Amino acid sequence: MGNQVHESKGLALTGRRNLIKGGAALAGSAALGFSSLAFGQGEKIKIGHLTPLTGFLGALGEYAVMGIKMAAEEINAAGGVMGRQLDVMSEDSVNPQVAASKAQRMIERDGVAVLMGEINSASALTISQVAARNRKLFLSIGARSDALRGKDCNRYTFHVDIPVTVMVNAVGQALVRDNMVKGKKIYSLTADYLFGHDLAKAAKNFFGANGGNLIGDELVPTDVTDFSPYLLKIRQAKPDLVSTNLAGNQVTNFVKQYAEFGLPYPVVGFNLNTADAWAAGEGNLGGIWPTVWHHDLNTPASKTFVANFVKKYGKVPENHAWIEYVSLKILAQAMSATKSTDTDKLIAYFESEAQFDILKARKAYFRSWDHQLMQEAYPFTVKAKGQAKDKYDFLKFGEAVPAANQPLELLAPTRAESTCKM
Repeated sequence: MGNQVHESKGLALTGRRNLIKGGAALAGSAALGFSSLAFGQGEKIKIGHLTPLTGFLGALGEYAVMGIKMAAEEINAAGGVMGRQLDVMSEDSVNPQVAASKAQRMIERDGVAVLMGEINSASALTISQVAARNRKLFLSIGARSDALRGKDCNRYTFHVDIPVTVMVNAVGQALVRDNMVKGKKIYSLTADYLFGHDLAKAAKNFFGANGGNLIGDELVPTDVTDFSPYLLKIRQAKPDLVSTNLAGNQVTNFVKQYAEFGLPYPVVGFNLNTADAWAAGEGNLGGIWPTVWHHDLNTPASKTFVANFVKKYGKVPENHAWIEYVSLKILAQAMSATKSTDTDKLIAYFESEAQFDILKARKAYFRSWDHQLMQEAYPFTVKAKGQAKDKYDFLKFGEAVPAANQPLELLAPTRAESTCKM
């Protein structure tokens, strides 16, 4: 213990001497005409990154960390931003309360320039509130709740992932085309937290507008792993269609157990990340689902990203790896364009509706009035049995929506529909 104190004193004395020497050197350089900016260029730009690494979204968070880490390494290898290296500090957000306290600590103690990340919509909400109080930019990457872009929007938060309304409309077009809604009895299961509630609301509105009859909607706690009570209710209800508004490994557990029960009713879902689909496995998954990106996307930039990811990590990237990767590239572009990490300058750049290459066929931009990134989405289903080349290959992805000749805002909530007031 005495040695530890001695070491601390020695470090403190050394620190004082270095501080005096540094001050003298700074004074000398100022006399020679060097600006303080030249010294600041060597300092790292700190980024506070929060994402769930445990719990029902933990598997998605692991991909998120891989994606943002890969982007940071590429940016730093190319010289960084404004000649400065990026220092991305990734931590488990755990839950909304812990996420908020970690975000506050990152701002106050760690001195981060920007907050990024999150998948859990409830945690994204508390982080966005911290960001607004501290007037720091928060790039909400993987949270999809409409409320975050609506009544809970604020000037300091921008949203990268597609919102639930887009997810519902992306799948809904296919359902209407295939005559699976009008006059049909629909039974749904909903994740019992902010995102699930928002998704259920959008799904209910869609079914109502297209002549569907919602005969049941069960709220499912996020820690449920045994779906047999819900499956028995579905069997008793005898619906024409089962609709899921679940999240994370809830979806994986549900589709596996649904297949085991052998129920004959078709399943559709308005939320399914590709990692959860892979975990469900070929033979268990069916129906139509939405996604924001997939590894089979046939653009040169996306193919390069996938190849580099596989080389680095030994497996194909999931959509949360992609979205975290492009999000850090988006932030780096904004900082380079404004030559600043200043919150107000970054907000102004994003609100200018500058375009970003996100490895898709069309470039993306943030809407100025609700800070939502406008981009393509994709419906997907399952390949016929025996067609998959490997465990990642059994999903069959549809063409981008909106179509190339349609505006990117086609499936998103309109300004008249939105409750966002900045």
